[in-house]
Amino acid sequence: MRFLVDECVGTTVATFLKSKNHTVFSVFEESRGASDDELLAKSYAENYILITSDKDFGEMIFKNKKLHKGIILIRFAPNNFKQKIVVLTKLLSNYPDKLENNFVVVTNENVRIITP
Repeated sequence: MRFLVDECVGTTVATFLKSKNHTVFSVFEESRGASDDELLAKSYAENYILITSDKDFGEMIFKNKKLHKGIILIRFAPNNFKQKIVVLTKLLSNYPDKLENNFVVVTNENVRIITP
């Protein structure tokens, strides 16, 4: 799969996904400071699923009807990298066919898949 990892998610997640042979664009490493609009446009144009902790992307998708190829919104402590890896591993194992073109909200307790 192809993932664009927002800088707010951290490099640990990008490194983990690369180790699992996914194609990864790390905003922290390659495009730090890019705007949300730029990231969403890049992820759409280059067929990336965007992984972020920024709730603003929900408004962009649902209120402003911006195009996307899939967004995973991670909703728990920003520095809990180990938990992010555990949850993403489960998400990729249990819902690989539900990530593209959907808005996926992930917490410690559950996964919510929303089709815009």
